[in-house]
Amino acid sequence: MENLLLPKVEEKIITLRNQQIILDCDVAELYGVETREINQAVRNNPEKFPEGYVFQLENQEVVSLRSKILTLKNVGRGHHSKYPPKAFTEKGLYMLATILKSPRAVQTTIAIVEAYAKLKELSRVLVEIPQQQDDKEAQRRLLQRSGQLVEDLMSDVLPKQSSDTTLELNLAMLKFRHTVHREKEE
Repeated sequence: MENLLLPKVEEKIITLRNQQIILDCDVAELYGVETREINQAVRNNPEKFPEGYVFQLENQEVVSLRSKILTLKNVGRGHHSKYPPKAFTEKGLYMLATILKSPRAVQTTIAIVEAYAKLKELSRVLVEIPQQQDDKEAQRRLLQRSGQLVEDLMSDVLPKQSSDTTLELNLAMLKFRHTVHREKEE
């Protein structure tokens, strides 16, 4: 069974303060609740969210995000909290999962775990590739694995139609090209 939430989770993960995080408004969207409910869960359970699990964005970070990725659209009065958003780290998201218990919360938590696990594995594989310069077979296997991970992370995000999609990563000394042929969905 394919998890339809996985691509949505991957789209929400951003890097801020050298950490991969998801903003409280995006967490709320994924869980199908209002942002205030997410923030209330954090306020009501402070012992579950020690330092490093969740943090509040500084004003310049909010401005930077608005200009770079438009996650926080400036849509007018009443659409945003008067407080800067909170950022949930991977640990904070896992802890939030212990509080939210709806069926959608369970599916969302599974999608979050899967997305972070694939990103971590891809990171490990990409670090290991240059270390295998003398073993071409091991390097080939690692390249294939990284291609599979990229395909897994991107496959449900890309539109399904009859086409070839080429993803090219240029990693300093290593250039990696992976082509995916997708058939049109009926």
